[in-house]
Amino acid sequence: MAEPRKTRPAVVGGVIAVVVGGAGLGGWALFGGGAAADDGPATSAGHKAVKSGPLTAAEVTTAAQRFLTAWQSGKVPAAAAATDDAGAATALLTGYAKDARVGDVTLTAGTRSGGKVPFDVKGTVTYKGTSKPLAYASSLTVVRRAADGEPIVSWRPSVLHPDLKEGDTLVTGESGTPPVKAFDRDGGELTTAAYPSLGPVLDGLREKYGKTAGGTAGVELRVVRGSASEKAKLSDKTVLELSKGTPGSVRTTLSPKLQAAAEKKVAERSSASVVVLRPSTGEILAAANSSKNFNVAFQGSLAPGSTMKVVTSSLLIEKGLAEAEKKHPCPKTFTYGGWKFHNDDDFEIKGGTFKASFARSCNTAFISQAKKLSNSDLTKQAQEVFGLSRNDWAIGVPTFDGSVPVQSAAQMAASLIGQGGVRMNPLNMASVAATVTSGTFHQPYLVAPSVDHRKLATASRTMSAKTLAQLRELMRYTAAYGTAAEAMSGLGPDYGAKTGSAEVDNQEKPNGWFTAYRGDLAGAGVVQAGGHGGDTAGPIVAALLGLGA
Repeated sequence: MAEPRKTRPAVVGGVIAVVVGGAGLGGWALFGGGAAADDGPATSAGHKAVKSGPLTAAEVTTAAQRFLTAWQSGKVPAAAAATDDAGAATALLTGYAKDARVGDVTLTAGTRSGGKVPFDVKGTVTYKGTSKPLAYASSLTVVRRAADGEPIVSWRPSVLHPDLKEGDTLVTGESGTPPVKAFDRDGGELTTAAYPSLGPVLDGLREKYGKTAGGTAGVELRVVRGSASEKAKLSDKTVLELSKGTPGSVRTTLSPKLQAAAEKKVAERSSASVVVLRPSTGEILAAANSSKNFNVAFQGSLAPGSTMKVVTSSLLIEKGLAEAEKKHPCPKTFTYGGWKFHNDDDFEIKGGTFKASFARSCNTAFISQAKKLSNSDLTKQAQEVFGLSRNDWAIGVPTFDGSVPVQSAAQMAASLIGQGGVRMNPLNMASVAATVTSGTFHQPYLVAPSVDHRKLATASRTMSAKTLAQLRELMRYTAAYGTAAEAMSGLGPDYGAKTGSAEVDNQEKPNGWFTAYRGDLAGAGVVQAGGHGGDTAGPIVAALLGLGA
């Protein structure tokens, strides 16, 4: 490696910058006052005392400087030694130059905030004579090393690049999967410029159909997912395209009108997600998320709260434990399995019907029936009638297909009201509403099965006509007079809805849920930490249903 040439310092962003020349090297913006950290006091035995207490500004900047300078200079062992996981850091930092092929790196530190130091990365990616500049922002956090209290960088893959998770790597080369152009149901191209939250969907379409859609591969820097990310159903992600491949084409079922409206609605709230589909076929017409990085709408795994009472009600009606127009208990509280379950504000309905309890979302009306159910009843109902919790949906991109595990005691009772171990996302709950209005489960899909001759999931049985009629009446009454009435105002009479609020540990407000149908449209949404579903997710879903197919 060539010796670095000496340069005159220059001020960059309020800190001193020194540009280091040489093959494969760039520069690093040094912190002001980069004095070495104090070695600390010694004990009476001559050993250093373990440092403790909050990190000082000097300790944070010195530790960050040590790591960033070594990384910038290509001194991988020194950079790795400046972290709390030298082995993992060595692997990724070595791969940064060897596999990702990033050189001429310049690191510019930003303003420290506590132990966190943001920094900008600039470099050049080179592959077989083709080069392209790379730029992104990252951050690191300085902590005290457990052994001696010395300030050290807490190593996470995201320090190297913010899109990296445990087990992921950065690789530059010919993309194993050619690019695709995705189109809506009317033939218009789907892009993140037009539909900002579709990034994960487009990545998933490329992964699934890139090799069969007629395109040729280009050269790119991409995140290659490891086993943990694959288990979470995250797709590989393109970071930088050095040369374009020839894209193939994939037609989806998305409606441009509904997708555009969904994007607009979720952008008005933080942590919102929504799905709209056609119950008669299962075609997905819209899917949008406030977050651009993770597709909560398809892959989220959240407790659905009281929207799960749609599934539970079908079970209770089938077993003769509830009937829409018959009286049903709704006490203030009900204890089961050692847990005391409450209604919102401890309300009660004296002498009311099951329909009244459903419409007002009375928890105890459902918990009170737990003793008459087996531990597996709700699981079987979800799987056999609603097609959930079987991990067999094939919509065209990765999905989480809901989870309704067999549980016992208090956890089983909690599952009846969408808590406990039950986990869903808007796609799952939109499908639940669609099953009610269509009368049978149609697996949702984003790409028609005729494109690749894949087999769609099916339900093993349908609800009886009597059960279905009562379930529709429960949801219709809730949309007209219950907790969903305000959101669904003006959309009747061919409609139904259910609200939900799911409590989350260490979260001030619950996640707000809403699922509904109107004609041949069904939808569901969630606003995380939003509060009551009727006030948060409800207006989003209702607005889309009001647009029509």
